[in-house]
Amino acid sequence: MTYTIYQVDAFTDRLFGGNPAAVIPLDRWVDDLLMQRMAMENSLSETVFFVPSVHQDVDYDIRWFTPAAEVNLCGHATLASAFVLYTILNFKKDKLIFHSKSGKLEVERVSDLYRMDFPSWKPERVFTYPGNLRAALGVDEILGIYKQRDLMIELNSEKDVRNAKPDFFAIKKWKENVIITAPGSGDVDFVSRFFAPAIGVDEDPVTGSAHSQLIPFWSEKLNKKKLHAKQLSTRGGELWCGLWGDRVSIAGQCVFYMKGEISI
Repeated sequence: MTYTIYQVDAFTDRLFGGNPAAVIPLDRWVDDLLMQRMAMENSLSETVFFVPSVHQDVDYDIRWFTPAAEVNLCGHATLASAFVLYTILNFKKDKLIFHSKSGKLEVERVSDLYRMDFPSWKPERVFTYPGNLRAALGVDEILGIYKQRDLMIELNSEKDVRNAKPDFFAIKKWKENVIITAPGSGDVDFVSRFFAPAIGVDEDPVTGSAHSQLIPFWSEKLNKKKLHAKQLSTRGGELWCGLWGDRVSIAGQCVFYMKGEISI
């Protein structure tokens, strides 16, 4: 069998920035193990697959795989899928609707931005956490610890987030995805970084799904509905965010990198 593969840099306006995703359109689902092996071979933080949907009022069913595991939600690969559908596969509707393990996801093309409608996952403060938290994250001070899907650590400043030196071996033992975040400087409302060594991704360059937690947290803290965010990985990424009831909007740009074929 031959499968077409696209690679797209998401949440960036420049090549080699943002978060690269492998996008593999399918006519129908293939074996889960095959999709996992393709994701492992691609060795990117996410490989996304989608098929024409059998669900009413839905365009495509979508699934995401890291090199080590399937995940229930991924923002940058959803963004990359919308980019491929609109710019390469000639999708014409004003709004693109996916069905996923996290429910219905909508993506709308607005000029050079792709705006996603995702669930809002407000994190709750927790008081039970690993005793070596500061040392494992490589930070001096922690302001708060929260949890929804992922463990979220609030730090003092953008500088603290940027300068954190995580111990991925220690974090992997927790079997948790970890977000560190703080207020931004200048025109940025908040910044973050994301670590997921337990599922094969030491540091994810830009993590759309993490913003399902970050947006309701910072919206309440800053008393703002519309927010501008940056993820401070080496590649870096930029997101335009909003909180609308029990949903969040996450928008970003994409850049095409390559098209290829997988022969199996």
